[in-house]
Amino acid sequence: MSYADYLALERETGVRHEFVDGVAYAMAGGTLAHSRVGMTAGALLFALLRPGRGRCRVYSADGKLHVLARGNSYYPDASVVCGPVVTAPVDRHAITNPALIVEVLSESTEVHDQGRKFRDYQRIPSLRHYLMISQDEHRVEHYRRNDDGTWTLTVSEAGGTVRLPDLGGAIEVDELYVGEVEERADEG
Repeated sequence: MSYADYLALERETGVRHEFVDGVAYAMAGGTLAHSRVGMTAGALLFALLRPGRGRCRVYSADGKLHVLARGNSYYPDASVVCGPVVTAPVDRHAITNPALIVEVLSESTEVHDQGRKFRDYQRIPSLRHYLMISQDEHRVEHYRRNDDGTWTLTVSEAGGTVRLPDLGGAIEVDELYVGEVEERADEG
């Protein structure tokens, strides 16, 4: 399908779709854990970026990203743009210049988020950080783009910290999972 057809599909159905190599994939509903972790990540990023900095903004899972080099569009769980937002020429609702992208991993999305999607994200020149956050265990995989264009992986687990000095600080891994115990008790 063409990108114009994809946009029409989203407009007509009101359903979010990722657009990958000419195919629109409807976004499936997530688990409560996925929703909680994604929202908490966005809130922690907002708190990190907000105090007097003003140059960066956090976007929720409704913030579509467009990879200009590939023509594909995705809905990450959260993203951060520093400086003016640049949107895609083919889609005024799709950001092209994120500095940070968050994906919450689940069994059904992990392979795609770590594979094809990350390879596409690496083609975004502005991207400095890619956080893959497990919904099931206290674990964050943090890929940071180095000045030479290579990527460095740091894995932070329970009790650890995700360091984002160029964005003003750090996020404690365990803070991403606040409410986890109560949620499991409610399910039980």
